[in-house]
Amino acid sequence: MSLNIKPASSCAFDQISLGEVMLRLDPGEGRIRTTRSFTAWEGGGEYNTSRGLRKCFGLKTAVCTAFVDNEVGHLVEDFIMQGGVATDFIKWREDDGIGRTIRNGLNFTERGFGVRGAVGVSDRGNTAASQIKPGDFDWEHIFGKLGVRWLHTGGIFAALSATTAEAVIEAVKAAKKHGTIVSYDLNYRPSLWKSIGGLKKAQEVNKEIAKYVDVMIGNEEDFTASLGFEVKGVDHNISAIETDAFKAMIETAVKAYPNFKVAATTLRRVITATKNDWSAILWHDGKFHESRKYPELEILDRVGGGDSFASGVQFGFLTFNDAQKAVEYGAAHGALASTTPGDTSMATRKEVEKLFAGGSARVVR
Repeated sequence: MSLNIKPASSCAFDQISLGEVMLRLDPGEGRIRTTRSFTAWEGGGEYNTSRGLRKCFGLKTAVCTAFVDNEVGHLVEDFIMQGGVATDFIKWREDDGIGRTIRNGLNFTERGFGVRGAVGVSDRGNTAASQIKPGDFDWEHIFGKLGVRWLHTGGIFAALSATTAEAVIEAVKAAKKHGTIVSYDLNYRPSLWKSIGGLKKAQEVNKEIAKYVDVMIGNEEDFTASLGFEVKGVDHNISAIETDAFKAMIETAVKAYPNFKVAATTLRRVITATKNDWSAILWHDGKFHESRKYPELEILDRVGGGDSFASGVQFGFLTFNDAQKAVEYGAAHGALASTTPGDTSMATRKEVEKLFAGGSARVVR
């Protein structure tokens, strides 16, 4: 049974995302604490899916977010425009001149290498996106008049403040009212929730959001922490595809939330920071679909691999409405995104299709 997705001809956008987009500052092969220069990128767990769908797969996407109206905000906007994602719904906030009450988010991220893991240091207090609240976006216009086939948001944005959680709930309710597919990446981050109620608050918020989700994305730790499902016998350093416990957890989740049409996750075994076993699994219509396995995948930059997986899954359903193709596109896209710097994908659709079809890494010329 396929998803009930609106036809592209009836919608202005194939997909929109709701979330924060930060300026990523990357020391390359060096370390944050010792570098003298950074490469700038844009990135955000929710937005990254829109950019992947636009740049890699050619679909029409937009982002709903907010920036301070200053040079940093417009730098991030420029990155978004370079990625082809529509900026129609960006909210611009007045600069207070010092960043005391409102500012743009920064994300310092180093890639890691070998036995040294990747490190991320977010500087996102009082950001414009964290102050998004219900009523900021005209969802009736976006979903009802313009038309959107797919909405993607996630637990990172929901955790930024009490008002962002409320804004997510408002958005997913409006999307469901107008027949838009809703996907949500649980992306549990203890550091984000600890100042606004911790694990208890995370579960309270995510359990409410989950009622309106069609496609739920997250690993076993995300499902356990965010939705309260206990999973026994799972070693988090072993590919979950090898454990019946993980599949049992998904089956428990979809019984608790019969509105879930799809549940999906990447499966990673961390060998070193630059070498992971990589694959994915997706549940749909009572069946599990497993992707091609990518053993000992060599990683240049792991950040954003899961977001590229999510965008590949979305492409598979939006274009083919096929669960097996969705998990294959997702796993291959995520693998390729891990081979390039920055949060967002630099892959092409042809490269994704070549990879999951078994193509080699021989030189192309």
